[in-house]
Amino acid sequence: MSFIKKTTDIDFGQTPVENIFINDFMPMADGTYVKVYLLGYKYATDRDENIIIDNNTISKHLNIPLVDVLKAWEFWEKIGIIKRHPKTTDDDNDFAVEFLSLRQLYIDNNYELKNAPKSESPSSSKDYSCSPDELIEANKIPEIKNMFYQIDQLMRRQLTVNERTKVLEWIYNFNMDPDIIIKAFEYSIEKRKVKSIKYIGVIIRNWYDNGLIDLEKLDDYLEDGQRKYMYYDKVFKTLGFSFRNPSKAEKEVMDTWIDEWNFSIDMILKACENSKKTSNPSINYINSILLAWKKDGLTTPEEAEIKSQERKTSHRKSDSTKNKNQTAKAKNNKFHNFKQRPIKYSNEELKKMLRMKK
Repeated sequence: MSFIKKTTDIDFGQTPVENIFINDFMPMADGTYVKVYLLGYKYATDRDENIIIDNNTISKHLNIPLVDVLKAWEFWEKIGIIKRHPKTTDDDNDFAVEFLSLRQLYIDNNYELKNAPKSESPSSSKDYSCSPDELIEANKIPEIKNMFYQIDQLMRRQLTVNERTKVLEWIYNFNMDPDIIIKAFEYSIEKRKVKSIKYIGVIIRNWYDNGLIDLEKLDDYLEDGQRKYMYYDKVFKTLGFSFRNPSKAEKEVMDTWIDEWNFSIDMILKACENSKKTSNPSINYINSILLAWKKDGLTTPEEAEIKSQERKTSHRKSDSTKNKNQTAKAKNNKFHNFKQRPIKYSNEELKKMLRMKK
């Protein structure tokens, strides 16, 4: 048995490009910068020592000015995926370009973030800051341009230059796609009613800390959060607390009912209905009801209703027995053993007794 792969008569070659570059770095760069990177990466992969390659070669091959090639290498070095090594010549434009392993960078960055002290910001190890020139170049990228358009629509105004620069820094420092950035603005403005850039930055940092850099994962996370918000709202409306929002401690108690005790929302609302028996309902009171149901093994509103009826019947029997005992005690007072003499007087005797009293 053998394995055979058909080859062409001419070796056209191939250049394997890591998906990390395509997915994470290419969207944030100008098209010219991407061309320079890919062509330089191809030359580095070929490793043909008989061919002399420099920045002038790339400039002629891509038909672009030499200054654009130099700007591209400067950009990619700031991003952190290449290193420039000056040669021993007087020409500042003559340098070697080292392409760093994006896989190794990914592993190193994730390892550092997982083992860093919690007090440190996830971007503390990154020193990238967007320059005005990079902002101009980035705005030529369709995805970035569309992102800023969507954000301006949400903000009901155009972002300032400093705000746009901050947004681009989020994309790199937190490894966020433009769609995630738009989602952060949408969530802050429409759900939280906050338009502060600083507040939105905190949201993005929290999403990054929770590994929510994928749109699908983020949607699942927000959907779960929305379900809990609606759940809190239903509980508070049933209790008559619609005038305020739940505190952090109250949310933690309510989360326990679903996450740990596995009660359905119908079961929880059933407990809230039972709280109407008290003049001062509270989350702690509902918690005591659900805790009792948990100990009794009740899992549905029907089971809770049956248990409630059984308790009512038991209370009625207990009250009936108590009333009988009280009635018996009332009859058996301290005179209950006293017996009256059966005396009978004649008419004459009665008249005589009346005359004596007179």
